[in-house]
Amino acid sequence: MPKNRILMLMVLGAIIFFYGCGSPPSPIDEIKSALKGVPTYSVILEDMTVEGNFFKDYYHKYRVIVESQTTETGWRRVSEKFHKKYEPFLGMTIWSKKDGKESGTAGPPGYEYVGDSRYGKWQSDSSGRSFWAFYGQYRLMSDLLGMGGPIYRNNYGAYQQSRAKGQPYYGSRNQYGTQGSVTKKQKPNFYARRMQRERAKRSSFSDKVNRRVGRSRANVRGRSGGWGK
Repeated sequence: MPKNRILMLMVLGAIIFFYGCGSPPSPIDEIKSALKGVPTYSVILEDMTVEGNFFKDYYHKYRVIVESQTTETGWRRVSEKFHKKYEPFLGMTIWSKKDGKESGTAGPPGYEYVGDSRYGKWQSDSSGRSFWAFYGQYRLMSDLLGMGGPIYRNNYGAYQQSRAKGQPYYGSRNQYGTQGSVTKKQKPNFYARRMQRERAKRSSFSDKVNRRVGRSRANVRGRSGGWGK
């Protein structure tokens, strides 16, 4: 069995173990603990959902990348505070560790591997613009980036500047994150659930208004002896 495959199986086992033990501060901390001895990995916020009306429950799902291997976690319940913190970053890398150096600054998935000759190289297009091309075994990174277009040097430079300031980078045209154009194409189920929830909220509000109006009319009729008198 390839070394990377063995490593991924070990990682999966560790994550499952930590998910089943106690209540660590956050799922990210669980993953960090499970991958403590792994020098390079990324955590992507794969999906989010909210359940309940008066008493809401918040859930996240993550994609974990180790080398060229990837896996998704199951739904993990999170606090409202934790959910709101990461709500803008759907589909983005929200935690990464590269050669032992950790970062919690959100960015487009795969950007953390750009510029590293182990994962790809800079090439030039027909107009002479320099863009990043991942090697075949790391094609997964390009797939995660979806329809966002090539990663040009100036885009990567903007990403590095944002990262140095500890600020999230959503792409040159805001393609990534919960409001990103690429994310909306990649994750239709998330937006369908959100739209359904918004429709349900509007319907519930309308029902409440109608019930209150109905009670008010009944009270008026009761006091006046009925309409027309």
